[in-house]
Parts: sequence; C-alpha cells; structure tokens
Amino acid sequence: MILLLLVSLLAGPYSEQRARAVLESMRKDARRNMSVDPADAQFFYRLTLELKARRVLEIGTSTGYSGGWFAMALKKTGGRLITIEIDPGRHAEALKNFAAMGVSDVVEARLANALTEVARIEGPFDIVLIDAWKPDYLRYYELALPKVRRGGVILAHNTRNAAFELRPFLERIRTDPAVRTEFLAESVQGLSISWKK
Repeated sequence: MILLLLVSLLAGPYSEQRARAVLESMRKDARRNMSVDPADAQFFYRLTLELKARRVLEIGTSTGYSGGWFAMALKKTGGRLITIEIDPGRHAEALKNFAAMGVSDVVEARLANALTEVARIEGPFDIVLIDAWKPDYLRYYELALPKVRRGGVILAHNTRNAAFELRPFLERIRTDPAVRTEFLAESVQGLSISWKK
C-alpha cells in the first residue's frame, strides 16, 4: 500500500517498470481482494502481445489487477481496454490503480451492470475476459461471442475452483462448435481459453 502511494506520488511518464511495481504492491496488499492469480495475469499479458490485440473487453474489473496486465501489453500494441465493474467501491479503487500505473490513457473503466453494458458495446474484440458473477457466466459468454473476431479468444476465470457453479457455462464452451476450448493447465483457479473459429 505504501509503495503504491509512493509510486503514485512520484508518477512521471509511463514506464512498465513503474506499472509492474504498482501491480506488485497490489499483489502484496491482501486487502485489495485481488481475484486473479499472478500467473494467470501474466498469461493475459503474453496473450495480448502474441495476438497483437488492439481491443480487449474485461467483464469484472475488481480493483484493476488483471486489467493492469492487459493495459501494460496494450501500451505496446497500441490498443485499448474496456473494463466493466458493477461495484462502485472496487471501480473507484481500480481507477486509482490504473492512474498509479500510468495506464489510464488506454483504459476505459465503466461502472455498470455488464449484462446490459456488453450489449451496448460494439465489437470486434480480440480478447474478452469473463471474471464476474459466476451464475451469469453463460449469459456473459452469449453476449460476448458475437463481438469477438474470428481467431480471437474468450477467457473465463475460476473454471476450476468454481466449476460446480459454472457447469452450464463449461458444458457450453466444451460443446459449442463456434469455438475451440482449452484449459490453462498451470492455472490454480482455472482458466478456460475459447478460440473463436
């Protein structure tokens, strides 16, 4: 927390080193309720670079940890992140974290209900991350799929530790002919990767 405040106060032009320091501070501060494991977040960063992604949609901002990793990569690809959070407190904290990282210029953080907001957003997207209210994963997927470009990907977090709650969603992505789904083996919490055909 102290490091985050110090970095924020000393913020100058964007540097990835500074952004990574903020992310590390967030990781160490358990009170921030970070919901994504660092290894998964680093996968988001690598995937964004590999796809040369220009448009990323995140459903469930929380306090901005996963979005921060996307944003760092999008700084390199020239892209932008749209991230949606329904909780005002988490949304406000995410805005502060994005500012401290120096990535606010590539992040459009919306305070909204994703079930209505995603329908309003025009595609196409290279990457969509679903990491929000578990019972609605299938609805988020159905809203997002038409907005993902061919060759793009829908990621879903917590597919291992919330598998029971996610059964309808998991059944759909395993059988949907519109996608090819794999699971990140090293993900502790579980991460599905559904490539749009």
